[in-house]
Amino acid sequence: MDKGILYVVATPIGNLEDITLRALRILKEINLIACEDTRVARKLLNHFEIETPTVSYFQHSKVSKVDRIIRDLLAGKNVALITDAGT
Repeated sequence: MDKGILYVVATPIGNLEDITLRALRILKEINLIACEDTRVARKLLNHFEIETPTVSYFQHSKVSKVDRIIRDLLAGKNVALITDAGT
């Protein structure tokens, strides 16, 4: 089985309309979005009607969250990493 792809997706700071078309396509097509704060990410995702599942991931995340992301990637799922402060 092929491994999944980890995408680092640039997100806009301030104006949500500054996001790229490629970023929107990736966020809609992948299996999981890893983000610092799911509440902040949800504002962006809701604005563009993106329903991809999210998981919070930041510097002090529990090992179980990191393990989930790695397991998903090894299982062939594609994951995007976004941050609250843009990329």
